[in-house]
Amino acid sequence: MRRGELRVRVSRANGPAAEARPSSTPAASAPPVPVVGPPAGPPPAEKSVTAPLTGLFYRAPSPQAPPFVQVGSVISAGDVVGLIEAMKLFNEIRSPLAGRVKRILIESGQLVRAHQPILELE
Repeated sequence: MRRGELRVRVSRANGPAAEARPSSTPAASAPPVPVVGPPAGPPPAEKSVTAPLTGLFYRAPSPQAPPFVQVGSVISAGDVVGLIEAMKLFNEIRSPLAGRVKRILIESGQLVRAHQPILELE
């Protein structure tokens, strides 16, 4: 197809010509890709609840409501321990573990990163 100085050529890639076409540069000549791990920081506690995604952490469903958990609260697996706001959506954070809340590591309204510890449990 031709329009002015612009010319476009369309061909089928799965025909006999595609099989005869040499492949791109071999993978062996590609530079190695560095492996990037999680951000450095204190290692998570033995029993901790971590953030499943990055966003703003809230300890309560609204500013006037009491927090979901406090230090000393006993929680079961599956209990809601907070909310994370990400992309204008509020996601309930449920504890995968049961235990007593030893420390709350993130204050309400703070940014939390994915896999960052939120609570320590006894």
